[in-house]
Amino acid sequence: MSAADAKKQKMANTLDQLKEKTVVVADTGDIQAISRYLPTDATTNPSLLLAASQMPEYSELIEDAISFGEKNGNTADEKVTHAIDKLFVNFGAKILKIVPGRVSTEVDARLSFDVDASVAKAHRFIELYEQQGISKDRILIKLGTTWEGVQAAKILESEGIHCNMTLLFSFAQAVACAEAGVTLISPFVGRIYDWYVKSTGQKEYGLHDDPGVQSVTKIYNHYKKFGYKTVVMGASFRNTKQIKALAGCDLLTISPKLLEQLQSDDDKLETQLSAEVAQSQKLEKVTLTEAQFRYMHNEDPMAVEKLAEGIRKFAADSIKLEKMLREKMQETNGAS
Repeated sequence: MSAADAKKQKMANTLDQLKEKTVVVADTGDIQAISRYLPTDATTNPSLLLAASQMPEYSELIEDAISFGEKNGNTADEKVTHAIDKLFVNFGAKILKIVPGRVSTEVDARLSFDVDASVAKAHRFIELYEQQGISKDRILIKLGTTWEGVQAAKILESEGIHCNMTLLFSFAQAVACAEAGVTLISPFVGRIYDWYVKSTGQKEYGLHDDPGVQSVTKIYNHYKKFGYKTVVMGASFRNTKQIKALAGCDLLTISPKLLEQLQSDDDKLETQLSAEVAQSQKLEKVTLTEAQFRYMHNEDPMAVEKLAEGIRKFAADSIKLEKMLREKMQETNGAS
């Protein structure tokens, strides 16, 4: 290695090193943050958009969504539904002007147990994106990983609509997604960690001992060992150590706060996950019927609790978003 190359390698911060091993995705609805860290993809959810919608710089996106809702809905409820769908797509479209890859747009968590309604909502998002000239190839439809969510994804994937399965905590969920042929899964490292901290009181773990890291590692190795096309995007991190422990994973979606910490860090980053290592392991292939899926998932109390909690939280934030849009519509109508 030349002196110049050595200097260049020494200067590479941890975020830049990570980008060489893993596709980095911004976990935020804050478009300015996405511009700062230049990820390949971005992912949003109702909680992130609720936070972003409080920022004055995005008022134009909200006003456009409200106008769209007013024009396309007959009743007040229909207007709000049209507005919130348009708001999700407005943020997604804005993000796609910055990232070279894809954006994830999430189906309402209240539809988590309704296959047909989930598929219909996904079709609506794709239609709204296409109206803005954005191809479905740049969109990931985000669905909660219930059995019904997986079946909805299976239908959408057969239509060429790519899916990102979220609120994923159990190995059973991961197996069902791979067998359904979904594009991508987002196992929640941090929320798994949270559950174990609360249950055991243990807060510190070695690089490979963190329960969330272990969960993603097991899923990644299973997928690569048996040649599934589904890729793994670790999500919901609590610290940079969890991220470093999964260097080499297909994708990692990271909050702006942790992206900043990685950018300020210059430690040498080692690859932790690789397809070659996974394929050399002695693993048994797991396949699941619906009944087997439900039982295996039920046997994991952490996954059962966190999936239910996650659906409730995303649903609550969707309701808050709807309330905000409804109030703004009333203000607009009152002023006119």
